[in-house]
Amino acid sequence: MYQALYRKWRPQTFADVIGQQHITDTLRAQLQSGRLSHAYLFTGTRGTGKTTCAKILARAVNCEHPVNGDPCNECAACRGILDGSVLDVTEIDAASNNGVDNIRDLRDETRYTPAQVRKRVFIIDEVHMLSIGAFNALLKTLEEPPEHVLFILATTELHKVPATILSRCQRFDFRRIGAEDISRRLLDVAAGEGIALTEGAARLIARLADGAMRDALSMLDRAAAAGAVDEKTVTAALGVMGQDDGIRLAEHLKTGDLAAAVGLLDEYYNAGRDLASVYDQMLGLIRDALLVKTSKTDVSALISPAYSVKTLQALCDGLASSTLIAWSRIISDSLDHMRTAANRRVEAELCAVRLCSLGADNYDTLGGRVEALEEKLKNGVPVQMVPAAAAQQAGDVPPPPSDDDAPPLPGDEDAPDWAREEDGTAADTPKQEVTLWSQWQPLLEALTGKINIGAHTNIKLSAKGVLEDNALVILCEDKMTAILAAKEPTISVIREQAAKLNGAPIKVKVREAGEELVVKKNIAVDELIDRAKSMDIQVKQL
Repeated sequence: MYQALYRKWRPQTFADVIGQQHITDTLRAQLQSGRLSHAYLFTGTRGTGKTTCAKILARAVNCEHPVNGDPCNECAACRGILDGSVLDVTEIDAASNNGVDNIRDLRDETRYTPAQVRKRVFIIDEVHMLSIGAFNALLKTLEEPPEHVLFILATTELHKVPATILSRCQRFDFRRIGAEDISRRLLDVAAGEGIALTEGAARLIARLADGAMRDALSMLDRAAAAGAVDEKTVTAALGVMGQDDGIRLAEHLKTGDLAAAVGLLDEYYNAGRDLASVYDQMLGLIRDALLVKTSKTDVSALISPAYSVKTLQALCDGLASSTLIAWSRIISDSLDHMRTAANRRVEAELCAVRLCSLGADNYDTLGGRVEALEEKLKNGVPVQMVPAAAAQQAGDVPPPPSDDDAPPLPGDEDAPDWAREEDGTAADTPKQEVTLWSQWQPLLEALTGKINIGAHTNIKLSAKGVLEDNALVILCEDKMTAILAAKEPTISVIREQAAKLNGAPIKVKVREAGEELVVKKNIAVDELIDRAKSMDIQVKQL
């Protein structure tokens, strides 16, 4: 009969336990010196070896021929405990035996001496599930058990165990097992089972196991059902995102390519992957990228083994740390919404929209926004320009006012009658020719130190000066830059310095890119003026 890998490959000696040497060395030393405690408490996250070490300890204290503190697993006592025929070693599941009566029965059993081995061992798994009454019933026996009794308690939630129980036990904290240790163990198990496991797949499973060896072996068991195991097999079997998939999605978010990002999410969704898990893995990638981006020392030992430092450095080119932090905040908020969302796919796609169109509000500070723009420009990453019309449809604040109100745009329903032809459509006139102002760079230099440094940096990075009808128009790529440029006293200083460079006063306007000024022929008004003049009516034109 087939046996699950995590059961088949359960360590049989302390030397076989992975990643818990600080505990196994201590237990072996106690066994060799004979200085055993009467009660032990093993605590730590799932799959780290608590129950395994408890069973090894139960055999070691009763072993007839121990080897350096390890059980021999060959004597009658060891074999009997392994096959369950020795009734003096009892394993109790506190989740289903958590009442006062269950503990009273256990307490009564401690009175009897062992029949087959030296010590009676009671292993209470998930001890935090006991009721308050059950804990109280256990207290006295746990504090002063008979000489022939050993208690081993195990729990994943230490905070739920009363302090009175903790003070009566010798406590051992089991750590999460390192990804490298898990990866090596998986390769050893795969070799023993004849499974073709690649190193990349072993590293991916180790990262997904999150420090739990049992989880890693269970994942390998699932992935190995199809035969050879590589990264593609693991991602398909477990419904997770591979290393290259994570980098691809991050690259699309980096360049603001929403169509490609949503296309990838659609691909993952159709492949049966949990989109919440996809974003959860993206948080891990962002965490590793932040370490590489901000640390001035080697962090290769701190990042996930699924990604290399070189790969993360390439991803970080053009990404500011403030952008990565903004991403992590948006993803965390979306993950919270996904837990209660009626349609998780829609929520995942909305998250991609927010990630691809970061606005000033997504950054903690203006300095973070400026840092993001500088990083993009330095690495040649295109900066997305959102038209003002789209911003208004999204419910944003309208663009800042300029010196003159621009004539209504073609097709505008609120345009006056004189701006429309007789058939009700707007006059079809070409846009006015736009040319860059030759003095724009000297103006930027002249503004240094004369206006707010944040406004100056934003204008320098996200705006350009053009001439329209002998007026200087500052076209801003985003709403924040337009607001800063139009705010007093910044706009007054700009007018003053522009007039000096122009040699004469010049009109200055601020507008977001996309609000191009359109000149319309006022045909109806011209006809009305001509008729008035023909009738000797004096017309005053403003």
